Amino acid sequence: MPRLVISSDGPAAMPGWRAAFQHVAPDLPLAAWHDPALEITADDYALVWDPTADDLARMGGMRAIICTGAGVNHLLDNPAFPRHVPLVRMGGEQTASLMADYVLWATLGLLRGARTWAVQQNAHRWHNPCTSPRTSSETRVGIMGMGHLGTHVGGVLLQVGFQVSGWRRSAQVVPGIRTFAGPEQLPDFLRDVDILINLLPSTPQTRGMIDYALLAQLPRGAAFINVGRGDHVVQADLLRALDEGVLGGAVLDVMEPEPLPPDDPLWAHERVTITPHVASHASQEAQARYVVEVIGQMERNERPALLCDPRRGY
Repeated sequence: MPRLVISSDGPAAMPGWRAAFQHVAPDLPLAAWHDPALEITADDYALVWDPTADDLARMGGMRAIICTGAGVNHLLDNPAFPRHVPLVRMGGEQTASLMADYVLWATLGLLRGARTWAVQQNAHRWHNPCTSPRTSSETRVGIMGMGHLGTHVGGVLLQVGFQVSGWRRSAQVVPGIRTFAGPEQLPDFLRDVDILINLLPSTPQTRGMIDYALLAQLPRGAAFINVGRGDHVVQADLLRALDEGVLGGAVLDVMEPEPLPPDDPLWAHERVTITPHVASHASQEAQARYVVEVIGQMERNERPALLCDPRRGY
């Protein structure tokens, strides 16, 4: 019978994980990674977030590794990661819904200038300029990264009424969404985007991809939402784009490094909203339900939808 060995979030989190799995799958055997008496078997699954190199080396004989995050580049970048062991990214209905809710909140906030209202409130200033904001149906939203999360986010934005387009590595038809693929179509994608959303995976090809040259291809005054990875963005270029009016605003849930240093100018920028990497952090119970689903699929020799391809980095 398969067993789940939990290392995610350290020993202090183990009672919470036990309670979550007791509610979801009371018959699934559990073990704590940090138990000194733990003996690993080939039938074991590991639930991890940021294990050490020594931990990863010990996981080389396990059935599979399941990450509690949607991004797994921090695992693949570790030389000790056992690439022969299947790695599955976090998914599930709640993870996708939380991401869509966050992006919808950020998109509407940028559309209506909510950051300006917050700055005015902090300054005890009442200022109501006579402007005519766009409606959602008049706003073009572009998503970089049309994978599992990007496709779900795009569908929710479509339901609200936004005009949605997407860009991805390879061509794929997504109902209702105009899609672009590959480097050659990136300029055409960027040219028609009022609010750019980054949901790319972190790979050698995407790190540092969002620089001044890319942002300058957007219509002047466009906005940017980063819910992908901090290393996608050249932050000095992002600041330059904001200061020069190339960008009219930004919402950042991921940065490099995390947390930002206290003196980083992004903290106080009047057109930047920062959140502490919270966009799609599902509850332990929701994650437990997804983990049980993945284990069931693998025990039936089925391929989980979010099985990582180490060659592609996601």
